[in-house]
Amino acid sequence: MFKRRIHLTTIEIEIDGKKLNAEPGSMIIEAADEAGIPIPRFCYHKKLSVAANCRMCLVDVEKVGKPLPACATPITAGMKVFTKSQKAREAQKAVMEFLLINHPLDCPICDQGGECELQDISLEYGKDVSRFTEGKRSVVDEDFGPLVATEMTRCIQCTRCVRFGDEIAGMRELGTLGRGEHLWIGTYLKHSLSSEIAANIIDLCPVGALTSKPFRFTARAWELTQHRSVSPHDCVGSNLFVHTRRGEVMRVIPRENEEINETWISDRDRFSYLGIRSPERLLAPKIKIEGQWREVSWEEALDHTVEKLNDILKKQDASELAALISPNATLEECYLLQKWIRGLGCNNIDHRLHQTDFSDQASHPLLPIFSHLKISDIENQNTILILGSNLQHEQPLLATRVRKAVSQNSTVFCINPIDYPFTFKINKKIITSPRNILSTLANIASVVSNIKNKPCPAWISSLLNKKEHFDIVNTIAENLTQAENALILLGEHIENHPQRALVHRLLNVLSELTSLKVEQLTFSANAAGAWLAGALPHRKEKGEVISNPGMTIKDMFVHPRKAYFLFGIEPEKDLAYAALALEAFSHTDTVIACTSFTSPTLLEKADILLPLSTFTETAGTYINIEGTYQSFTGCHAPLGEARPGWKILQALANLFKLENFDYLSTEDIQNEIKALPDADLTFPSTQNSMPQETTPQGITRITAWPIYQADPLVRHAEALQKTPLNETPKIHISSHLIKKLNFKNNEIIEINQNLKKIKLPVCVNETIPDDCAYIPAGFEETAALDPVEIVILEKIQ
Repeated sequence: MFKRRIHLTTIEIEIDGKKLNAEPGSMIIEAADEAGIPIPRFCYHKKLSVAANCRMCLVDVEKVGKPLPACATPITAGMKVFTKSQKAREAQKAVMEFLLINHPLDCPICDQGGECELQDISLEYGKDVSRFTEGKRSVVDEDFGPLVATEMTRCIQCTRCVRFGDEIAGMRELGTLGRGEHLWIGTYLKHSLSSEIAANIIDLCPVGALTSKPFRFTARAWELTQHRSVSPHDCVGSNLFVHTRRGEVMRVIPRENEEINETWISDRDRFSYLGIRSPERLLAPKIKIEGQWREVSWEEALDHTVEKLNDILKKQDASELAALISPNATLEECYLLQKWIRGLGCNNIDHRLHQTDFSDQASHPLLPIFSHLKISDIENQNTILILGSNLQHEQPLLATRVRKAVSQNSTVFCINPIDYPFTFKINKKIITSPRNILSTLANIASVVSNIKNKPCPAWISSLLNKKEHFDIVNTIAENLTQAENALILLGEHIENHPQRALVHRLLNVLSELTSLKVEQLTFSANAAGAWLAGALPHRKEKGEVISNPGMTIKDMFVHPRKAYFLFGIEPEKDLAYAALALEAFSHTDTVIACTSFTSPTLLEKADILLPLSTFTETAGTYINIEGTYQSFTGCHAPLGEARPGWKILQALANLFKLENFDYLSTEDIQNEIKALPDADLTFPSTQNSMPQETTPQGITRITAWPIYQADPLVRHAEALQKTPLNETPKIHISSHLIKKLNFKNNEIIEINQNLKKIKLPVCVNETIPDDCAYIPAGFEETAALDPVEIVILEKIQ
């Protein structure tokens, strides 16, 4: 991958008579771009290596006999470059003529029309009459899957897509085949693209060879209105442009932000908009009358909601209420929900849908954000330890940063319950059961304390298992100790770990022994915003500690409440304790769901359904993993009778006659939050209990949400559900375990856990430890199972 060299001195050059100062070693095209001097190009891209195979950027350099490619010619002191001289223009026009020899006249039907680099450049450098009289070449199209459409006869072999896969995505799924005039680009094995960021090749392609398949033939570029937005799916907060036409989202493309997502977005960010018009979209308020659903007006639905809740408040008290909100909800929605619920006298509110251990919540910092670095700093770390994370699927744009770090000779280790196929080099890895992560970290802490000659806390000794991965533990400990910039990234498997608090306590010890940085990645778009807004049972907005904390999300289900208010949640798919939740809903008086989508479970368990706007239909703010506030506005009117969440919550608070709920916009809410005084940020330390059993007997369930089952909007995006990365509910176990249990591959078996039974097919997966079974969450079929618990696998009798 091309890497810019940083120099403190510059040299003087001249381009088209304009004197410039540029860095030694930079290319002519970079210096020209910096100065705003246009040079035509097709194969050059600032984020990719130099290929110099299109030759469109040929320029005239003084005292050089032939034109030189600006993208591959380093500058030298005193160099004089001419981009518009007769020699340069003749060379550029000749290249343009050759590029157009085989290009089809598809502009009237091509999706790239109106925003095509080939169109723009051919207008200035092309001829209106072709001298080519031979037959044109054509290429048979391959099927790249449900996301990328191909018309490879239009391809000019710039190889941007090939270099992107090789250098950025880390998966060389595309390559050049053949030679000369018969050179063509395709997949070697005729398969769909499987990278989680593969669709960026749509933006990279300078012609109409690679386009968006869901967007194909739906709109012209000049018909679209562009809106700035932010990704609602992960903690990076990728910047987006949403393109609409007559109130409908037509496509989503990246908005460049070098500090956050550079010029890329994940396929999840790009195509999740397809869920907005899902057949399951809730388009009108509904209430259940004697077991039958009936569409009603907003006034009737809100009055019915108030009546139900008031009935409980009069007969019981406010502690019988419980509110759950998605961590993908906006800062303003989280703030209004907790303000409304606390205005009723209840502190039972939580957004931590995947978390299972809450024992250290009192000592948690104000926000779950990077405390020692920015997103862009990841690529400058010497040593990185990935702990409990499928980074490429959880945070695709952070994985590209780690890959850049590896390209600069960083050392990467991982400790995971699944041997994930990372697209960057892993120097050493430990693949172990979630139950053994504690002992592995304890072993590393013990070795680090010996290296640093510092005492290790006595409580760690009870967790040690020095026979486990002895050599790898020593290597990881030595690198973490010696690295100038060392970083540990914690992922989803730590977030839903049953001893999460103790894992964090161990990592704090490691951090104190060394200078390394420990950073927890949140699974959602706005967990930081939910913490700041006070969508928690033990803290109000800005970290204000509550003297009488409410129930955590797990306790709300272990001790069922009389009424549940769900905001942006599909409980059977989004909750770690989905089984407990569904059981609690069966024994409650009222379930009110403010949701964008219906589901069989909600239709069965809920009593009131309030249609909620999606992220393109509302305004709000997300706080990403580095603590950056990113506000956005709605891109179009809500579909049907759906309404923005903050307006729904404000209306409910007003019907309860609560004060200070007179907002005109999300800016008013955000300003109110910012004006609140900061709380005392000195939180008490927590002593976590030791695990009662560090070597449990049986098969441990590994739990994770697949990339395209992460949230309701993604789950309803049809094209994403058709990709190779989308999983189906299965039991994944090793070949050793499948032989031991005498199962056959794809056989339907029974899973028993805590008296609950489900049936699923079993499949061989060699990335799973022998004492574990990976059973994905996010599916109705697996909702009956608890996370990271012992399961019993049996043949169906």
